[in-house]
Amino acid sequence: MSARQRRSGKLAHLAPERTLRRLELQVTRRLDGLLNGAHLGLLPGPGTELAEARLYQPGEDDVRHMDWAVTARTTTPHVRDLIADHELECWALLDLTPSMDFGTGTMIKRDLAVAALAAVGFLTVRLGDRAGAYLLHTDGMRRWPARTGKAALYALLQAALDAQSVHDGTPRTGTGRAGTAPQRDLASAIAALDRGQTRRGLRVVISDFLAPDGTHGTHGTRQETADPARPDWERPLRRLTARHQVLAIEIIDPRELDLPDVGLVEMADPETGAVHEIVLSRRVRERYAAAAAAQREHTRAALRRCGAHHLVLRTDRDWIADIARFALRQRRAAGRPVSTAGVRP
Repeated sequence: MSARQRRSGKLAHLAPERTLRRLELQVTRRLDGLLNGAHLGLLPGPGTELAEARLYQPGEDDVRHMDWAVTARTTTPHVRDLIADHELECWALLDLTPSMDFGTGTMIKRDLAVAALAAVGFLTVRLGDRAGAYLLHTDGMRRWPARTGKAALYALLQAALDAQSVHDGTPRTGTGRAGTAPQRDLASAIAALDRGQTRRGLRVVISDFLAPDGTHGTHGTRQETADPARPDWERPLRRLTARHQVLAIEIIDPRELDLPDVGLVEMADPETGAVHEIVLSRRVRERYAAAAAAQREHTRAALRRCGAHHLVLRTDRDWIADIARFALRQRRAAGRPVSTAGVRP
């Protein structure tokens, strides 16, 4: 079997179109306002694009839509109508840094991240909307332009599978390959996504939200003045959620939450390449579990403060079922009627 055939088989496994189509038929109507369902929900009102100004109707119009420029010019209250978008853009930020090359479940974390991107992409292009992505590597970031159609989506997924996180086993410094480009982290990648794509739409951040030093991301240039309990990606993510609807997909592996009782082991840091010998005693395992739980709580709290939707996918669970359950919870939280036919609770 050729390498190309192996890659195609892997893509079919991570993006099972028949299964995702079934998910689409069962869940799509429950994703309104989250995955561009009816092109509503990004901002209050019936749409996001400005239309014509007209006279204000007391008791019928929302004062938040008041057009103050026209009102001042005519001395008569006017409101600006909003119309629904007919083509939205979904942009995903896919974390492919070395910490994603880990997994002890049914797949590694980077493959699960590609599968999550496939699910979001299929639910986006079904309406003719465009899906694009930023692929984050240790030595930089690649932008994949937003396009419509399944062929473009499969090309994006294949590019994500072919992209290798740059890691040669040596400790990382603050420069990229050949020392010419600064190292990219999640905070700068989110800021680049916010600056580069200003048209309103859905933004999806797929990452394990782990910093290169193993923390929840409080390192960085602003550590001295920032709250040490807050990750450095929180501020750019908050700016992103101020304009767009944001879905944060956290990828985790069960071994990142607790360690087995196996005695002396050698552990290699995928981000730095450092190798350490550690005795996994009961005390070490308990301290590790407590630190892992604290890290996850920091991530949850930061995403909640930013106002982003938070979906957790694990390498040892059925990710399609988890996405379906998440969609149902969001539907119920929005107060919309839910039909549970064909979907397991």
